[in-house]
Amino acid sequence: MRVIFAGTPQFAVPTLRRLVESAYEVVSVYTQPDRPAGRGRRVAASPVKLAAEEYGLTVVQPQSLRTTHAAAEFKAFAADVMVVVAYGLILPESVLTAPRYGCVNVHASLLPRWRGAAPIARALQAGDAETGVTIMLMDAGVDTGPVLASRRLKIDARQNCATLHDALAECGAELLVETLPKYVSGELQPMAQDERCATSAPKVAKAEGRIDWRRSAEDIHNQIRAFFPWPVA
Repeated sequence: MRVIFAGTPQFAVPTLRRLVESAYEVVSVYTQPDRPAGRGRRVAASPVKLAAEEYGLTVVQPQSLRTTHAAAEFKAFAADVMVVVAYGLILPESVLTAPRYGCVNVHASLLPRWRGAAPIARALQAGDAETGVTIMLMDAGVDTGPVLASRRLKIDARQNCATLHDALAECGAELLVETLPKYVSGELQPMAQDERCATSAPKVAKAEGRIDWRRSAEDIHNQIRAFFPWPVA
């Protein structure tokens, strides 16, 4: 299997490592361009880029995938499938349909609950008793594609966004390598999401860390857990 991997933050790294260490040929790794980071605002590579360089993989960092050049470059890799984990760029139709088996996404929630950029924080903020990871086929919507597999994970009342993030990252990596061969062989049939159960997980804003002391102790506890390590309540 020729695989294109696309991801940017630390959450995506365990999945990339599992793919490389399994029987897959990772022909390229797409990640966001190097950007200023930290207090010194020095230009830094993404965690996915650093991991890809450890394995000597080809790294591609386009500003957009919507250009003719980007589409041609992507198609030239002749991938069987694209695996996407928190990449951060919208995939146009030309990319979604290029691989033989489409684009498979690892999402940190039990879809259709918590579609969007911050599913882990929103699950904690809402006081959910459980969450999980979903492997889905990508379409033109935001986390709206049909589901291939999911795995549930109980949320401990002492967990925060940092610890739950790490647990879900490992869970997602394991589920992806279990699911991919079953999907390719036809053993798994994609199942449409129930739109009636859909909820949104928008990106966290820094102002959300401000505590309203009129809220219940439980709400404040969940806010503190959800917004650690950023933006911190």
